[in-house]
Amino acid sequence: MTSTHFGFESVDEADKARRVRGVFDSVAPKYDLMNDLMSAGLHRAWKAYTVLVADVRAGHQVLDIAGGTGDLSKAFARQVGPAGRVVLSDINEAMLRVGRDRLTNGGQLIDAVVCDAEKLPFDDARFDRVTVAFGLRNMTHKNLALTEMYRVLKPGGKLLVLEFSRVTKPLEKAYDWYSFKVLPRLGQMVAGDASSYRYLAESIRMHPSQDDLKTLMQSCGFGHVDYHNLTGGMVALHVGIKC
Repeated sequence: MTSTHFGFESVDEADKARRVRGVFDSVAPKYDLMNDLMSAGLHRAWKAYTVLVADVRAGHQVLDIAGGTGDLSKAFARQVGPAGRVVLSDINEAMLRVGRDRLTNGGQLIDAVVCDAEKLPFDDARFDRVTVAFGLRNMTHKNLALTEMYRVLKPGGKLLVLEFSRVTKPLEKAYDWYSFKVLPRLGQMVAGDASSYRYLAESIRMHPSQDDLKTLMQSCGFGHVDYHNLTGGMVALHVGIKC
C-alpha cells in the first residue's frame, strides 16, 4: 500500500480522491456562503486579483481546474467573448453541478467537464490560460497534475495557482487558533459539518510552502515561476509561464 496524507491522517493513495470527493459532496450546498464567512469576504478579492493577473483576452481558450462553483469561470467567460472558450472542470460532480447551474442561471453557457486534474482529457497545447483556485492542495499527486497543466498549455501560456499558503510568523498563532478552533465550529453551525472544515485546516498545513511550490512547478517544466503573497501569506498566487 502506498500512503499519502488526508489532512494530518495517513491514508491509502487510492482512497484519498474518494475521501476528498466526500468532503466536497458535503460542503457543496453551502460552499459559497462558507467561503464568505470564513474569509470575511476576502476570497472575492483574492480571485479578483487572480483574474487581473491572468490577463485573459478576447478569443482566449481558458481551462478552470477544480473550478468549484465557477467564480473564475464567470469572470473569464465575460473576457473571452464569443470567439473564446472557457472550460469549467472539477473532479467533484456535486461542486461542478452547482457551478454550472449558477453560470447558466446567470445567462453564461460554458463547457463543464468532470475530470481528474492528473489525467486531463484535452489535447496538448490547447489552452492560453489554465487556473486552479484552492484545489491543488487536494490533489494526490501534485507533480502529475502540474505536468498535465503544463502539457495542455500553449507555448507562452500561463498557469495561475491560487492556494492557501504559509502565513507570516507574527500571524501564525492567531491563524492556528482560528483554523482549528473557530473554523470547524463555523462549519458545524452553517453547513452542519465540522469534520470537512477541520480537514481544510489540516490540508493547508500539509500543502507545500510558497518556495517549495515554486520549485515543484519549475521541476514540472515551467520556465518562469513567480508568486504573490496575499493577506500576509495566508494565500499565495503562483504564476508559471510555459516557454
